Amino acid sequence: MSEYNAFAEVYDRLTGNIEYTKRAEFIRTLLNRYGVSESAIVLDLACGTGSLTVELAKAGYDMIGVDNSPMMLSEAQEKMYDNELQMLFLCQSMPELDLYGTIDAAVCTLDSLNHLDTPEEIKETIARVGLFMNHGGIFIFDVNTIYKHREILADNTFVYDCDDVYCVWQNQLYDDDSVEISLDIFECEDGVYYRESESFKEIACPIEDYKKWLSDAEFEILDIYDEMTFNPLCDTTQRAVFVARYNGKAEE
Repeated sequence: MSEYNAFAEVYDRLTGNIEYTKRAEFIRTLLNRYGVSESAIVLDLACGTGSLTVELAKAGYDMIGVDNSPMMLSEAQEKMYDNELQMLFLCQSMPELDLYGTIDAAVCTLDSLNHLDTPEEIKETIARVGLFMNHGGIFIFDVNTIYKHREILADNTFVYDCDDVYCVWQNQLYDDDSVEISLDIFECEDGVYYRESESFKEIACPIEDYKKWLSDAEFEILDIYDEMTFNPLCDTTQRAVFVARYNGKAEE
């Protein structure tokens, strides 16, 4: 799994369309719907530059942010200080999640699980979340679907031109529905553009696989939605949003 070092410094400028405030409100609605209080301890797994972590902390949640990239976490910490918030950030890979205590809920957004190297690592990540989840805790995550990999990402090229940053995003689709993503990032400094490159791979797994992995880790699936809606999955769903309750470690 890539640490996205070159990508970290320009990530926020290239992802302005994500609308983190709106996405955080969607997550809050889900957490409230499934009984998670706004003072709960919530893990933001693969938190990146911390934009969603900060929005959820503003809403009152006691946030923990975990990411594999020191550069991404550096950006996240700056946002924490700028917003005068207190959060815990940990530099860890998802399959090796190791918290200091238990959590009431966890979120993992923007297809972060797809960025793991193998299905076994996804399964292990789900199990690790369960290991630190309180009984009855809620796990919300989204994943890219096979449809998105085949029809949207595919072998396509995308170009992003954002003021002083220019990015060429090139994909290569493989027979197993994984996509190799290559980024060429051109950043302008004093009228001169400097190039950096980043590459990583996303895997896509059948929805049934996620259902099994959740069941194996003692999670009960409550709902699966089309991204940013409360609509059920359909043939053209690009991101599937899972909501699951942890039924392990029953309280005495």
